[in-house]
Amino acid sequence: MKPIDASLLVFQLGRWSAGRGPLHLLLARRLRELIDAGDLPPGTRLPPERELAHRLAVGRATLVAAYEPLRLEGLLQRRQGSGTWVAPSALADTGARSPGTVGTAHPMFLNFLEPPDGVIQLACAAPDAPPVELLDAYRVGLARLAEPAPDLGYHPAGHPALRTALARHYTERGTATEPEQILVTTGAQQALALLVRLLVAPGDRVLVEAPTYPGALELLREAAAVVDWVPSGPTGLDAEAWCRAVAEHRPALAYLVPTCHNPTGTVVPSLVRRRLVEAARRHEVPLVDDEVLGSLAFDTTAPPGLAAFDTDAPVITVGSLSKVAWGGLRVGWIRAGAPLVSRLARLKAPQDFGSNVLSQLGAAELLHDLDGLARRRAGQLRRRHDHLCAALARRLPDWDFRPVEGGQTLWVRLPDGDASAFAQTALRHGVAVLPGASLHPAGGDADRLRLPFLLAEEELDEAVSRLAAAWRRYQKDEPGQVVMNGLAV
Repeated sequence: MKPIDASLLVFQLGRWSAGRGPLHLLLARRLRELIDAGDLPPGTRLPPERELAHRLAVGRATLVAAYEPLRLEGLLQRRQGSGTWVAPSALADTGARSPGTVGTAHPMFLNFLEPPDGVIQLACAAPDAPPVELLDAYRVGLARLAEPAPDLGYHPAGHPALRTALARHYTERGTATEPEQILVTTGAQQALALLVRLLVAPGDRVLVEAPTYPGALELLREAAAVVDWVPSGPTGLDAEAWCRAVAEHRPALAYLVPTCHNPTGTVVPSLVRRRLVEAARRHEVPLVDDEVLGSLAFDTTAPPGLAAFDTDAPVITVGSLSKVAWGGLRVGWIRAGAPLVSRLARLKAPQDFGSNVLSQLGAAELLHDLDGLARRRAGQLRRRHDHLCAALARRLPDWDFRPVEGGQTLWVRLPDGDASAFAQTALRHGVAVLPGASLHPAGGDADRLRLPFLLAEEELDEAVSRLAAAWRRYQKDEPGQVVMNGLAV
């Protein structure tokens, strides 16, 4: 059997080394959990020891020591020259599992699932507290709920008040929109999930940037799509390659983050946007414009969304309040043609009967001054961006990055080494970071890190201090060696 990919296993292991105790015991415990849960099914061959040890930034002896108690428990089998694999008798004792039900192994989602336990969170990019404006909006929403009006509370396409407010929001910004063109979702992630489920079949081609938002890549992986990609580095999207790929492959779906790109922070200029939309229309390729970060440009003159350049083109806009307000609000939306919105609503209805009404009423209230809220949020982010840039230049001068035009993250290049391996070392120093390979459909950008600048200035200083200590340790240790209490393990 072909060994499981080392990068995938590292992602599944998650924050295994963040606890207390010797590394080999922490690793053995996490491997045992994966085997018991069925995420490493019987017969799974583990990666070559040297490769996996390098990826985990531990010595090979640590890996062998972690395997030994699992071998004695009958969970692993090992043979000299043949490798290590999960024993055929290592059946999950948590109940039967259906084929294809293995959950996400992506480090971003694993960091949501696992408790902070003193680790500074730089692997996820989202506000850590709701603004006072949201609390005020909820109070207005509660008052509206108290009004005597018959309402079951089930609105699969979205509450009429919010659909109307969003349609007005787009129309006032130059993109004529009717409420029938709006579908309210439980966050932008559900919006993307619905689009992928409706428009992408197994084996279909989908075109993305590289790097890109990892949540979209996870959905495409689950859909068994063939992901084509074009580069989008610190200088922005390669528009020539993008238009050429649209013409040659005619993908079932194309996905872009043109404003405050995640993770590079770049903004696609207006003239380039027009070319992208024209290519999508000419070749009849549905083009998803992810605008979740679009209102967080530091320069308030950022270009309009892609739909504004041609309302007849197959442009599908995805938006959310999770970055402007708070992720816990869980209000997102899709703006598209009314027929597509109707199809999506029918797909969504049996899943949840509609998103939370109170949150939708609060979101409708926020839309009255969304521009003001976004300006205040972007101003705060710009100050923290500048602070993080200065701290990195002072403490880690050999790390390479460009100041960004907006959004929430820096795209940092390490001078040497592997970012996934360094992320393991950083975790042991109390800071979780997202390696570049987890944002690339082909596992590229192995020398990159995504660093958000959402924390308060003093927290950013502490995070950079821990990263600097981790970098010194990473550079000092020989490849694959970790030192604990002065002893190499």
